[in-house]
Amino acid sequence: MCSDNWVQFQDIRGNDVSLSGYRGKVLLVVNVASKCGLTQSNYKELNVLYEKYKNQEFEILAFPCNQFAGQEPGSNEEIQEVACTMFKAEFPIFDKIDVNGKNAAPIYKFLKSEKGGFLGDAIKWNFTKFLVNKEGKVVERYAPTTSPLKIEKDIQNLLGSS
Repeated sequence: MCSDNWVQFQDIRGNDVSLSGYRGKVLLVVNVASKCGLTQSNYKELNVLYEKYKNQEFEILAFPCNQFAGQEPGSNEEIQEVACTMFKAEFPIFDKIDVNGKNAAPIYKFLKSEKGGFLGDAIKWNFTKFLVNKEGKVVERYAPTTSPLKIEKDIQNLLGSS
């Protein structure tokens, strides 16, 4: 994760964010959507993980994406309302991005190049998750149907807190 060409992006409020601020942390990067069948359970479980490990060099980076059945159609303000008010997310939510195709965000190009999927690199659905270690290496990719709480052991191992 040292490449400088993709370390800048915007948070949901339009502020520039540098990935260097997350250096030395374990990261769970996930593409989120407000209107997906997986939304409620994922946000709920991501909140549990975040609450439990946020003070142990762990961060969740959530990137809204509308590339799957139009399930994230809203503006950033609407997305923030769903994520932060309805689902009480306290982890960082970023600007809506593309995760596939020629306009895919550079962070997703990197993640997919490090850990391809079962049937190629493309992200197949909302809530695909990537676990990144403190050195910036992508160590695992999880399917959208993988419950965030099923990733907890892997997070603990990377944090050294199992």
